[in-house]
Amino acid sequence: MWPRRHGQPDAPERWLVLDVESSGLDASSDRLLAIAAVALRVDARRASIELADSFEAVLRQPEDRSAPDRSNILVHGIGVGAQGRGLDPAQALQRFEAFAGESPLLGYHVAFDKQLIDRATQAQLGRRLRNPWLDIADIAAVLRPGVAARTLDDWLAACGIRCARRHQAAADALATAELLLHLLPAARTDGMIGFRDLARLAARRRWLS
Repeated sequence: MWPRRHGQPDAPERWLVLDVESSGLDASSDRLLAIAAVALRVDARRASIELADSFEAVLRQPEDRSAPDRSNILVHGIGVGAQGRGLDPAQALQRFEAFAGESPLLGYHVAFDKQLIDRATQAQLGRRLRNPWLDIADIAAVLRPGVAARTLDDWLAACGIRCARRHQAAADALATAELLLHLLPAARTDGMIGFRDLARLAARRRWLS
């Protein structure tokens, strides 16, 4: 394991690309079902995905006497049985908190993921993660302005990236990490190396919007 935060300019940084699955599309009320993340090692020379440094958990859901949302289950594939066999939510979130450490958290349209995780950690742990968050959608729009892409599927297709199984948290996190690796060379051309550089780049897009 490399240092999790940078102390020297050339020290490698650890970024986490994450994805979640939920019981629906409303982050303000639906439940967090699963969370997955994979680490990137980023330094002044290169960036790489570290598959050995990854996380995946399905959160056990409360028993619900109402009929399950079968259309939602068909999307993410986490059936009623799998939801019932998941980890205790507090335990799963504590493990993710420990895994994340102080590393930045990145994802595509990550505001949805953040709201779900914030609600879950607040409810289960009495606190929210303090990590910085960054939306890869903002980064992509600035670095590749000529690409007519809006969704993650659009960007994966535009960059020739295959996802093993869409709407499965671990597979989506890995495909999103591959997308970020595809984008980073353009940022390095402009002298942007670290997470703070990338955050300023994303802020530029939000300001222009």
